[in-house]
Formats: sequence, structure tokens, C-alpha cells
Amino acid sequence: MGLELYLDLASQPCRAVYIFARSNNIPFEFKHVELLKGQHRTEEFRKVNLLMTVPALKDDSFTLAESIAIFLYLARKFKTPDHWYPADLQKRARVDEYLAWQHTAVRAKAGIILVQKMLTPIITGKPVPAEKMQSLIEELNVVLSQFEEKFLQDKPFIAGTEVSLADLLALEDLVQPLAVGHDPFEGRPKLAEWRQRVEGAVGKQLCQEAHQVLLNPSNTSADKLPPEVLEHLKKKYHLQ
Repeated sequence: MGLELYLDLASQPCRAVYIFARSNNIPFEFKHVELLKGQHRTEEFRKVNLLMTVPALKDDSFTLAESIAIFLYLARKFKTPDHWYPADLQKRARVDEYLAWQHTAVRAKAGIILVQKMLTPIITGKPVPAEKMQSLIEELNVVLSQFEEKFLQDKPFIAGTEVSLADLLALEDLVQPLAVGHDPFEGRPKLAEWRQRVEGAVGKQLCQEAHQVLLNPSNTSADKLPPEVLEHLKKKYHLQ
């Protein structure tokens, strides 16, 4: 047995882990876990991750959950280049600062647009009200401005002149709304230029490959979702 990564590339942190591992030539076995089929809620997967979330890592008998913990484990085990998680105190602090902030900011505000626009019609049979979508977009725009003004400023990347884990996580969060036709980079040249730099640093072709599942989703309907998945989504996102 070797390193196994349990991933669904429709998930932002899963894509980030996948791109990080591939761009650093880390050998791993890709274990596909389809969230909308409920494969993360099976007894078999619970043996890997009791939290029933992806990404998850298994390295021989060692298992690990949570994307940031997985990033740091891989960076340390495989001694990836310093720029990913810099040894420099202040550069590392910038990465840590973003990682601490992003969960309830960029991740939450970008992700909910996809969830609402894609899942609400599937589950309720009705489109998301226009005023609700506008409110969600306005909330996203607030954190995008914060990202540009606080974290990017006039730097090429979050930690300075080189790409880091923070940039990769941010990129994958921000491409999420593209799946439902909302482009967070439109009208924001600083953000769009940063995206091009991040994709150039990790490999544009690799990013395109990782984004295929997100940007070319298969048709999903309520009757195709396992009942337990449907109920879980209703409760989690308050969809009725």
C-alpha cells in the first residue's frame, strides 16, 4: 500500500489537493468518492474518515482528514519547494492568515452560489428567487474586495512573489461559481491577472484537467440522488 487520496473533483479543497499533489509529482492513488452518490457516507469510507468528508488521505495505516492538514502533511513528507508553505516567518504568517480566514469568507460565499443555483431547482423544483441570488452575489463581492485589498494588495501572490498553498486554495474556491454561470473574475482585472499567475505557476493544463468535472457536470435530478443524500442536502442548506 502507498499513499491514497480520496477526492471528488467537484469539491474545491479536493481539487486544490489534487493539483498540489500532481504539480509536485507526489505519487498517489486517486480514490474517487462521488459526493452526490453518497459514497462519503458509506461504512467503507467511514473507516478512512469518520467525519465523512473529502478530501481524505490514507498513507499505509495512517489516515488524515481536512484539506489544510493534508496539504501540510504532503508538503512536509515530500519536502515540496519552500514557496508552498514558506519557512520565512512573515511569509508563512501571510499564508496562515489567509487559511484561517477563507473558510467563512471566500469558501462560504463562493460555494453557496453554486449550491443554491444548482441544488435548489433539483430539490425544490423551483429556481432560486432572483433577489436571493442578487443578495448572494453581493455578499461574494464584499469578500472579493477584501481579498484584493487585504490579501493581494499589489503583490503577485498572497505571500509575496511566489505561489503558495493559500493561492491554490483561493483559486479553487473562486472558480466554483463558474459552474453555474457566475464569473467572479469579471470586472476585476487584478483578480483575473492573479488567477492567470496562479494557473501559470501550477500548470494551466493541469488546472483545466482538474476543472473538467466542475465545468462539465453530468445531469443530476432529485430522483437520481440517494434518499439519504437528498435529506442531508435539504437539512444542510435549508432547502425545502
